[in-house]
Amino acid sequence: MPILLSCRDVGKSFGTRALFGGLTLGLEDGDRAGLIGLNGSGKTTFLKILAGLEEADEGEITRRRGLRVGYVAQRDEFPAGLTPRALVRRGLDARADHDPSFTLDDAARAARVTAALQRAGIETPEAPVETLSGGWRKRLAIVCQLVREPDLLLLDEPTNHLDIEGVMWLEGVLRGARFAWLVVSHDRYLLERAATRLIEIGPQFPGGIFSSPGRYSEFLEKRIALLETQRQREEALANRARREVEWLKRGPQGRGTKARARIKRADELFDELADVKRRNRADRGAAIEFDASGRQANMLVELTGVSKAFDGPPLFEHLDVDLEPGTKLSLLGRNGSGKSTLLRIIEGTLEPDRGTARRAYGLSIARFEQDRSSLDMGQTLRRALSPDAEHVEFNGRKLHISAWASRFLFKAEQMRMPVGDLSGGEQARVIMARMMTRSADLLILDEPTNDLDIATLEVLEEALSEFPGAVVLVTHDRYLLDRVSTAILSLDGRGGTRWVANFAEWEGLERARRRDEARAARAATARAKPAVVSSAPGKKLSYHEKRELAAMEDTILAAEERVESCRATVESSDVAANPMCLRRACEDLHDAEQEVERLYARWAELDERRPPPR
Repeated sequence: MPILLSCRDVGKSFGTRALFGGLTLGLEDGDRAGLIGLNGSGKTTFLKILAGLEEADEGEITRRRGLRVGYVAQRDEFPAGLTPRALVRRGLDARADHDPSFTLDDAARAARVTAALQRAGIETPEAPVETLSGGWRKRLAIVCQLVREPDLLLLDEPTNHLDIEGVMWLEGVLRGARFAWLVVSHDRYLLERAATRLIEIGPQFPGGIFSSPGRYSEFLEKRIALLETQRQREEALANRARREVEWLKRGPQGRGTKARARIKRADELFDELADVKRRNRADRGAAIEFDASGRQANMLVELTGVSKAFDGPPLFEHLDVDLEPGTKLSLLGRNGSGKSTLLRIIEGTLEPDRGTARRAYGLSIARFEQDRSSLDMGQTLRRALSPDAEHVEFNGRKLHISAWASRFLFKAEQMRMPVGDLSGGEQARVIMARMMTRSADLLILDEPTNDLDIATLEVLEEALSEFPGAVVLVTHDRYLLDRVSTAILSLDGRGGTRWVANFAEWEGLERARRRDEARAARAATARAKPAVVSSAPGKKLSYHEKRELAAMEDTILAAEERVESCRATVESSDVAANPMCLRRACEDLHDAEQEVERLYARWAELDERRPPPR
């Protein structure tokens, strides 16, 4: 495959701190790559360097001539007052400015903008962008890059702030993409189902980077093998180093040429051992362990017939929820479906409109809030971790604040930093540290996975699974949801709730619902819109056209089934592992979707000319 972009020996430092160095990587046409690494390893900075938004301190970046690079930042920034339609139009105009051969008249541009907004599900294209939620702003940021038709799209944590439907939409976009892409993400299902190459940057790897073709699960196997080999290498080097130390203690006779050469080799051996040790110690996540109160109550929270609405239809109604010790309840639903409202009712900061909410006497709750509102951004990290003392009490033991900070991967030089200067993942770890210092019966976590690296997510999964109290979790991380949950409650935001066994069941139900809604909407649009202007306006249907119209519903159904078949092919692991086959499968899917659109347009034309019933 042709190389789109390559970097060689790229390094970047901030002050005296080296973020990374010696990174060498090539991205090819057709690449579908995921980029992972610990918080603070430099993923965002590296992505900005690849996008041309930041300069490397050292190394070389080479881009193919005329390469169109799209970039979706981790934090979305839009000019105030503009609408989604205007912003997408800007993106389309930027495409034309970059490529003079890209010519569309105003009508064609307006149609393309409308189609892009519809595919993203943006239902308020004329609303000021500042009125949109974080999830819809993220979708808009992605769409603004998609209309530019990039050769290479770079995305930095795009699943942050997306609800579960938004994550599934993004996954579909990436799986069906005709362009190459590199995504920084901690969403392991997204990496497993969409990426065909995984790249990790971090000091635990030789050269600071490890790249492997294949799915995320295959990458993990190769990563484990590499690190195990590296640990074995450390053992072998340590044994050799001990022998050299013994030899040096005996004092080589005469310090002759051979002795001096051996001393030089011993110095090189010690340097290599130190380097391998450093790499092996670098591969770890934060140490998370929640402290349970040990309460023996059979029931912690009991909701009976609970309903809640805010100036409109109910978010949920007649809902029963029981939380016992050991219950791990996850809430699923789109943004605005009532998940945060239900959390507030469970913890007692909001009362239901109807029904009862009972809580055990003296119930102790530790909460992780999505908006980080419990943090004082001007406070130093030291005071945020321990406001009044130099020690933290955990599990009946006193730990010095420095040791406590190290447990969450904070360095000594960060202790005087304001919390507001920490990264999103570091701020999340501060909240986790605070939660751990109190004994709790119930943990409530509202989107705790945003900004966390995968190593920390794995530790969080274990901590939640082993916590003997109850857990209520809102997350769009499907992997964590399946690993931790003992019960999953789906909310549709229109009063309906459903208990499901796992994410796969919910996904199947949602896919069927969306397909039925889309089919009904297209049919209604086809019947409502004016007929396509034909060469013979007013001409009656011919015999063959009448037969075509009579069979149109069955024809459309067959075409939609072909779309589903093509989509399944795109999602196949065998096809995804072969770039050429994947490209052909994506083209087939695109053609199948275009055929469905053509059939609906044809249906509208024929239906308009259908004679009225007598």
